[in-house]
Amino acid sequence: MIASAMTDATLAQRLLDGDRRALARAITLVEDDRPEGWELVREVYPHTGKAAVYGFTGPPGVGKSTLIGALTKARREAGRSVGVLSIDPSSPFTHGALLGDRIRLTEHFLDQGVFIRSMANRGALGGLSEAALQAALLLDAAGREDVFVETVGVGQAEIDIIDHADTIVLVLMPGSGDSIQALKAGIMEIPDIIVINKADHPLTDTMVREIRGVLSLANVNGDSERGRTLKGIPRGHIPRGHAAVGWRVPIVKTEATHGKGIAELVQRLDEHRAHILAEGALQERRGRNLRNEVLAIATARMRRRLEDELREDADFKRLLHEVVERRLDPASAATALLEQRR
Repeated sequence: MIASAMTDATLAQRLLDGDRRALARAITLVEDDRPEGWELVREVYPHTGKAAVYGFTGPPGVGKSTLIGALTKARREAGRSVGVLSIDPSSPFTHGALLGDRIRLTEHFLDQGVFIRSMANRGALGGLSEAALQAALLLDAAGREDVFVETVGVGQAEIDIIDHADTIVLVLMPGSGDSIQALKAGIMEIPDIIVINKADHPLTDTMVREIRGVLSLANVNGDSERGRTLKGIPRGHIPRGHAAVGWRVPIVKTEATHGKGIAELVQRLDEHRAHILAEGALQERRGRNLRNEVLAIATARMRRRLEDELREDADFKRLLHEVVERRLDPASAATALLEQRR
């Protein structure tokens, strides 16, 4: 027991000292849902809050990983350390990460100032897994100055990224039906910065006009915080932060594979961070983010606990049988289940 405690303490200290192997081990412990992983997060949590966390979202195939690779290069040239989390679709059999995002970031593998990790979303509807949120904290604790979180392209559910980033970047590409759907799906309501990648496409200017039209309409109908309902929270109850007061969402055209537009994007990222710091919006945004994270983790754990308790429960099986036989509707069955467990 004492040896185990010393090992955990040593791992925590090595993590805080920026040791890459300790960081990799810590993320694996959390991803495997090991108790010592959660204890490690608890121990290092007071040392978090220093990293700038950037969330990248958007439809599949728009070049998010390539864009992050180009940004990572720019940040390293500026002398900043970087952590990258690519949240991939889960294999239904192994729950592993399927996409090869790290392959597209190979030029940074040997750079000690860059840590790259692909993680499975484990079926999380919002594109982020519980473990991924803790991994971002571990990167922060390990001294990574910039943390880039890329979510799987799953459409409107990617709004989940709003709960876990200081700055949200929506990446689109012209000539894509998926991109146009994103304009309509509500995902346009969350970004602080919009990037049109692969901007050498002939429809780029058309897309810029379409996006500006959507943004103008949003401004007419009320700002993006008060003019919508997010995750079931009644409008008017969402604290400010997306978008910050006085911030006009910029549209940046890039060709990430050639490095074009990356300097402007870096400038916009820095401008947004300076803006939310000056307005006092960063702490407010993080406070809301942490509240939502606590609720999300509690909800996930309550569901797992309930499923475990009901796996062999005879009363629950009888209740389900009534639903299957169409003698009881699912909502009434859920109400009865909750009443039974009070």
